[in-house]
Amino acid sequence: MKNLVSRFLKDESGATAIEYGLIAAGIAIAIIAAVNGVGTQLSTKFNTISSSLK
Repeated sequence: MKNLVSRFLKDESGATAIEYGLIAAGIAIAIIAAVNGVGTQLSTKFNTISSSLK
C-alpha cells in the first residue's frame, strides 16, 4: 500500500497533460486575437473599396 501511494505521488503525467492544455489554450487565444484584428482591417479596406466604386 505504501508503494502504491509513493508511486501515485511521484506520477506527474496528469500535470503534463494540464500544461499541454494550457499551452494549447494560449495558442488558440493568440490565433483568435490575430484573426480578429486582420478581419477588422480587411472589413475596413473592403468598405473603402466599395465606397470608391460607387
